[in-house]
Amino acid sequence: MGRYKLLIKNLRQVVQVCSNNEALMCGENQQQIVITDASCVAVNNDGNIFGIGGNDCFNDEDFEQVIDGSGCCLLPGLIDAHTHPVWAGDRVIEFSMKLAGCSYMQIHQAGGGIYFTVEHTKNASEDELYQSFVERLHNMIKHGTTLVECKSGYGLDLETELKMLRVIERARNDKNIKIDISSTYCGAHAVPKGKTAEEATYDIINEQIPRIKDEIEAGRLHVDNIDVFCEKGVYDCSQTRRILEAGRKIGLNINFHGDELHQTGSAELGAEMKAHAVSHLEEISKEGIKEMAKSQTVAVILPTTAYILRQV
Repeated sequence: MGRYKLLIKNLRQVVQVCSNNEALMCGENQQQIVITDASCVAVNNDGNIFGIGGNDCFNDEDFEQVIDGSGCCLLPGLIDAHTHPVWAGDRVIEFSMKLAGCSYMQIHQAGGGIYFTVEHTKNASEDELYQSFVERLHNMIKHGTTLVECKSGYGLDLETELKMLRVIERARNDKNIKIDISSTYCGAHAVPKGKTAEEATYDIINEQIPRIKDEIEAGRLHVDNIDVFCEKGVYDCSQTRRILEAGRKIGLNINFHGDELHQTGSAELGAEMKAHAVSHLEEISKEGIKEMAKSQTVAVILPTTAYILRQV
């Protein structure tokens, strides 16, 4: 048996992206992708790359598996930084509403959109949600994704949000699912029916987040991030700040929806709070761009969303 896990050899080129362990690539540096003519990549038993070089740098006998990559280019795995993959039901009927000119918020206020999915997700069993989630993960893997951020957010109430997070946790612990998962609590994805945004904010801060903290401390859940839909008619910047701060106090990274449909100051808020990321940003201000660049908050751009919502 070899000392190491995997050797890929005879490659035409290797795309490293960066060469100095940069965490972020900003501005013009994004155009300076590091591509080498190295022919071999060696992987240790922890699954980490420990060497890149020529064919004469490694011995085949040292590896459990050797792959001949003749003529191929080796690329890093893809990172899907914003997904809502745990859900039940579909929204096919909404395509005709969009074609008829209805906006995202009009559909949402009519009980469609997030509310439609929330209702179906509440009624689905944990096993049903898990099976459909695993199918989606395998499709992601087939398309080259090796790390995916997975949000809850189709529960809005405590029990359904916990059910979704448990589904994500099950997949995270399943050794047969060859993908890394970053788990995000998104209980503030919408304002639940029958509540005001302020009432929902109170519930999230005083009921949901403390319970999630208990689950994390008991080792039943591993949650990495907290998300809020900061948007006109959903959660304003003040409510968003309070929810995100409550999540940060229990050790969660800030990663939230902002400036999607209206310019709300989400980008500036994210920069001020040193958020790891802000998503969407179709309506970001010039000042927001500058502030996010200064704080090194990552902008997660979702261009197809704007097309689906007929914003362009």
